[in-house]
Amino acid sequence: MILTIIEQDKGKIVDPSLETLTLARKFAAENGIQTSAAIAGHQVRGLSDSLKNYGLAKVYLIENERFAKSAPDAIAKSLSQLIEKTSPTAVTAAGTERGNELMARITARLMQPMAANCVEVKVDGDGFRVTRQRWGGSLLEDAVLKGRFFTVAPHAAPAEPTPTASMEIEAFNPTLDEKDFRVQIGERIESERKGVSLMDAKVVIGGGRGVGSAEKFAMLEELAGLLHGAVGGSRVATNNGWRPHSDQIGQTGKQIAPDLYIACGISGAIQHIVGCKGSKRILVINSDADAPIFARADYGVIGDLHQIIPALIEEIRRAKGGK
Repeated sequence: MILTIIEQDKGKIVDPSLETLTLARKFAAENGIQTSAAIAGHQVRGLSDSLKNYGLAKVYLIENERFAKSAPDAIAKSLSQLIEKTSPTAVTAAGTERGNELMARITARLMQPMAANCVEVKVDGDGFRVTRQRWGGSLLEDAVLKGRFFTVAPHAAPAEPTPTASMEIEAFNPTLDEKDFRVQIGERIESERKGVSLMDAKVVIGGGRGVGSAEKFAMLEELAGLLHGAVGGSRVATNNGWRPHSDQIGQTGKQIAPDLYIACGISGAIQHIVGCKGSKRILVINSDADAPIFARADYGVIGDLHQIIPALIEEIRRAKGGK
C-alpha cells in the first residue's frame, strides 16, 4: 500500500495533493499495490467525497477540533501512529511548504530519511530511485532513497481523476498529549487580492522590465480581467515596486501552472523560467527577437507590447460583443 497524506485548506483539498494522488496511483499500478490516503483536520469527513474519483482503496480520517488551528506536532504524531499501524510500502505528500514541513516532522519522529520534491519514483532494491527537483526546479537529481518517505513537486503531473468501484473510509484515533498542541497557528492574515490568485488562475499575464512602470501594468490587469486571469511580475518588476513581491513569478517567488501564461516584456532569466515552466502553453510578447524566453515559448509575438496588448484587448472586447 502507498499512503498519500492529503493537504486541505479552508475546507478544500489543495490541487498539489490531487496531483500527488495521480503519481501515487501510477506507482501503485506499476508495483501491484493499492493506494490509500489520510486526511487530518477538523470536520474533514466531507472531503472524502472529493477523493472518490482518484482510485483509492481506503481513506483514513483523523479528526480533532484542535486541528482547526493546524497543530503540526499533533498532526505529525497522529500520522506517525497511523503509519506504524498500517506499515505502508511508501508514504507521500505534496511538496508544498506545509507538505514538506509535515513530512519532515513525521520522518524525524520515525527516524527515517525522506526525499523532497520528487517528480518520479521507482522501486530500487530495498529502497527507491527518485528523480527530484533541485535549486528551485532548475535541475533534476537522480538519487537512491533508503527509505519510503517522499514528497511530490507541485505540478510534476496533472491531476487525472480515475473513478473507483468502492472506497472504504476508516476513522483513526491517535493517542495525543497536551504538549503535542504547544505549537498552533495564532492568527492567519490573508494578503489582500481581488479576483483569482496566481496559483489558481488558468490564465496568467506576467510583466517584466519591458512594461516600463507600475501604471502600465493597468493594461495587463485589463487583459487579465477579460480572460478571467491573474497578473504577476518578474523580479525586475517587483524590485522596482511596480508589483508587490507576493506577485513575483520565479524561483524565489510563485511557481505557477496555468493553462496559458502570457509573458510580456520579460527576457527569460532561468530564475523566472523555473517559476513558469509548469505552464501548459506559453505566449511571449517581446520586442527583442533574441530574448531567451522565446526558446521556451509555444507562441511568440515580436513587437511593442504597448501596441500589441491594447490591440489584443480591443479584439477580445469585439469578440465578446463590446463587453
